[in-house]
Amino acid sequence: MQIYLPIAEVSVNAFLILGLGGLVGILSGMFGVGGGFLITPLLFFVGIPPAVAVSTSANQIVASSFSAVLAHIRRRTVDFRMGFVLLIGGLLGSAVGVWIFTLLRNLGQVDLLVSLCYVVFLGIIGLLMFVESLRAMRSSRSGKVPKRKKHNWVHALPIKMKFRTSGLYISVIPPILVGAAVGILSAIMGVGGGFIMVPAMIYLLGMPTKVVIGTSLFQIIFTTAFTTILHATTNYTVDMLLAVLLLLGGVVGAQFGAKLGAYLKAEQLRVLLAVLVLAVCGKLALDLLLQPAELYSVAGSGA
Repeated sequence: MQIYLPIAEVSVNAFLILGLGGLVGILSGMFGVGGGFLITPLLFFVGIPPAVAVSTSANQIVASSFSAVLAHIRRRTVDFRMGFVLLIGGLLGSAVGVWIFTLLRNLGQVDLLVSLCYVVFLGIIGLLMFVESLRAMRSSRSGKVPKRKKHNWVHALPIKMKFRTSGLYISVIPPILVGAAVGILSAIMGVGGGFIMVPAMIYLLGMPTKVVIGTSLFQIIFTTAFTTILHATTNYTVDMLLAVLLLLGGVVGAQFGAKLGAYLKAEQLRVLLAVLVLAVCGKLALDLLLQPAELYSVAGSGA
């Protein structure tokens, strides 16, 4: 069933968009990521303009993350105090990111920037997560329990706060910086930032994996909602019809994802996420390197 998207100015198959939303919802519930690292490139592949894909996918992430976080709240695996600290940085970062996005869009460079950001960030994060996950799985099979680092440079910073759910007593500066970085990525790349936040919370802040997923989703909800509002009011690139279709699929998929995630070990979840990240990175890199079917396009003077 073909439908016309007024803001994107293209026709798409409604069931295809619903399926994409459902797939991202499953990933959101399983891995604690908003799923924007996957949904935004997939929207590129089905013909949605990058500026619209980035802004609208941020809107979809809100619903899928909200649906998934409800399941984690019921299991009491959300550190609300840590989530609010991350959110402070996330809101500041979102405002900066939207300003950068608007500037580059006016210069006509936003499409290239978004694609390059995806290739660089997904490639680096995917490789690091894949190597670490395999190492953790080998340690688990050999019976060795990996020792969690009790003290590192993070613990030497000032302005400390106790996070009881995570069992931490650390400075609020690193969580704020992590949140700010995720906020900037959310605005420029249309992602929830979970693929950055989840590794940072585990390896930098030292949070338990079972708490990381729910806390990441909690912060993603508010950061991406704020990003969507800014894009809608400054760039006018949020396609509500596209967003509704993605939302419907995402909400349903997130509930299934949260249940599936409960049956897998933390190491298995991380290696699966790493494989997905690398697969998307590879596809985007090929699209940048290969010659397009149409070398030129014609646009109106007002575009």
